[in-house]
This record gives sequence, C-alpha cells and structure tokens, in this order.
Amino acid sequence: MSDTWPYLDVHQSRTHEPTPYEYKLAATLEDVFTEAGHELSDVVRGLNARQVHAGDGTPWTEESFRAEMNRLGA
Repeated sequence: MSDTWPYLDVHQSRTHEPTPYEYKLAATLEDVFTEAGHELSDVVRGLNARQVHAGDGTPWTEESFRAEMNRLGA
C-alpha cells in the first residue's frame, strides 16, 4: 500500500484472507452474473446448477444466499 494520497487498497475492508470456499463462490458468482442473470432467483438457480452449494453443503435458497452475503459482508 502506498503512503501517498490518493491511494487505493483494494482489500481495505478484508478481515481475513478468503477461504477456498469464498474464492470458489466468488468465481462462480462472476460466471453466474455473466451467463445466468442478476436477479436473486437467477443467482440461486445458477449456483445450484453449477453445484456450488452453501458452506454447509446444502443447495442455496434465496434466504440462505441473503444470509451468507450478510455474513460475508457483501
């Protein structure tokens, strides 16, 4: 990180290094947004179709996706 102003620290809100699960979820979300759509139902359907499930291994629901995004601070 630079000490001169202005600077950008792209990870300034990070509290920890992403886990393998978080990396996989992020990469899959990029794919879903590109190929399947932006609506919550599209995202949930896209994640489940790609078999990238919630952290506990269960398929996503709209409620579980919202809760996980809240937990991750997204």
